[in-house]
Amino acid sequence: MSLTTDPPQVAVETTEKGLAAGKLGTFSGAVLGISTVAPGYTLTASIGLIVAAVGLKMPAILIAGFVPMFLTAYAYRELNSRMPDCGASFTWSTRAFGPYVGWMCGWGMVMATIIVLSNLAAIAVEFFYLFLGRIFSNPSIAELAQHKGVNIATTLIFVAIATVVAGRGITTSQKVQYVLVGFQMVVLLAFAVTALVQVARSDAPAHLSFSLDWFDPFSGVALSAFMIGVTGSIFAFWGWDTCLTLGEESKDPNKVPGRAGLLCVLSILVTYLLVAVAVMMYAGIGDTGLGLGNKDNADNVFGALADPVLGWAGPLLLLAILASSAASLQTTFLPAARTMLAMGVYGAFPKKFAEVNPRFLVPTFSTAVAGVVTGAFYTVTSLLSERVLLDTIAALGIMICWYYSITAFACVWFFRGELFGGIRNFIFKGLFPLLGGIMLMAVFVVSVRESMNPDNASGAAIGGIGLVFYLGFGILLLGVALMAVARRRNPDFFRRTSSASTLFDLENQR
Repeated sequence: MSLTTDPPQVAVETTEKGLAAGKLGTFSGAVLGISTVAPGYTLTASIGLIVAAVGLKMPAILIAGFVPMFLTAYAYRELNSRMPDCGASFTWSTRAFGPYVGWMCGWGMVMATIIVLSNLAAIAVEFFYLFLGRIFSNPSIAELAQHKGVNIATTLIFVAIATVVAGRGITTSQKVQYVLVGFQMVVLLAFAVTALVQVARSDAPAHLSFSLDWFDPFSGVALSAFMIGVTGSIFAFWGWDTCLTLGEESKDPNKVPGRAGLLCVLSILVTYLLVAVAVMMYAGIGDTGLGLGNKDNADNVFGALADPVLGWAGPLLLLAILASSAASLQTTFLPAARTMLAMGVYGAFPKKFAEVNPRFLVPTFSTAVAGVVTGAFYTVTSLLSERVLLDTIAALGIMICWYYSITAFACVWFFRGELFGGIRNFIFKGLFPLLGGIMLMAVFVVSVRESMNPDNASGAAIGGIGLVFYLGFGILLLGVALMAVARRRNPDFFRRTSSASTLFDLENQR
């Protein structure tokens, strides 16, 4: 089977991989995307980082992070409409720019997923013990999450459970997510509304008045602080592209994934702005008490605000964040495993990664590898950093900007012959992806520079250079070394796709 130059609007044929076809519609795809984004977990993990960087400008920074994501979503939609493939960013960037860029794009995507999986598991563990401590009125149970040995052991158990569930098939994942996503969204809405009601009644500790200035990113924010905040904001929106990696399992692979991705991104934006405004007006951004700038609350904002806002129902918010983390932990395995599956099918990874379980129709080996690497990554980073969540969030922003920007540029280049064939083509296949790619690459460059300063994250450093630099840019450099090894072991992928036209030549890979 091969890919050749295509006439306009003709779908590109891609290699059949043995996944379960026709299982997901627009709504179910969006639910899985929202689950991967995990708004409950993401907000409690990122609010502290964003407030520390930009203060009351948090809503503006959330919008600033949304803009490149929204623009890049069109790149994903257009590429998927022509080439629905579970490899998504890897497959598209390889076709547009050749094997080396494609391999590094796929590597960035896989490692971003590994980083966030470790982060998700850690948040799930923290809220697991918080919830148990609150239910049994025993603070010592809640403190177990702070014990490094207990924390690592419990996190590894959570990762193992999520790996098993993800390996049971897309239908199992879909059914579980309806319950978990629905629960967390309802509780988040109730939390935001309750906080706003208390503000209106003057019962809130900060009782800030609403201001449109919070939504203005062009004043009162230094460039370095803006970039740090945007990195956290981009992290907050990460995960919607899961909708696209599930394209081959959708009912209409050419249309459903793109629609689901856009629905997911817009739903997340509305949720974030509502909750951000509510917590700012309720708690303020002070560095003491319940203030969002309090370093003691930075890694777990909702853990501090649950009881003050919801009273007796506070444990429900803790349970919702636990559900959010657990749900995302399970669904985040989907894009990682499917990207590795595609890289195995097309020869970029060893053939073992191309195996699909004949019963569950999922890439079981790739899923297991993702679980093992996640566990190892979390164990190592936990031993290196006392505030591992903050460091991994900052590093994740670097990885996200890397592979999203490459995908956006791949859209422009792939469709370059069609850009002037109509206003729609020019905007959706050219202008939007180009702007999104430029924005993300700019954030990537500045974030890498800022990550070298330990003070911009937890303070953890190796040789005087911030740990975030090693977790972000350092892992990309590791990818270059591994790509050299892959080229020696499987030169066919790099040789076959290195023609002047840089088109994928997929000669019966399986």
